[in-house]
Amino acid sequence: MRLKVEFTTEPFDLDEAPAHALVAREVIEAADLDTVDVGPFGNTAEGAADAVLAAVDALLRKSLGAGATRISLQVNVIGDADRGADADADAVGEGA
Repeated sequence: MRLKVEFTTEPFDLDEAPAHALVAREVIEAADLDTVDVGPFGNTAEGAADAVLAAVDALLRKSLGAGATRISLQVNVIGDADRGADADADAVGEGA
């Protein structure tokens, strides 16, 4: 299964990137993900489910530790080239 995560960390600082935002960027860029897009107001990454979930765990722990007071994220199943959308829906329903 493949996943896409979208996230932001707060508080925002328009003058310079806060420490928690820099940490989040480092975690996502170092993870074993297929696609990473880091921007000033939102970030996305895609990859295999295990890699995305491990990156999200590290992102939450390290960003909070670096001063984030809020982290908003959304995780979407985007499919699996080897199995198809129906198999992904079944796997999610089974708690995979």
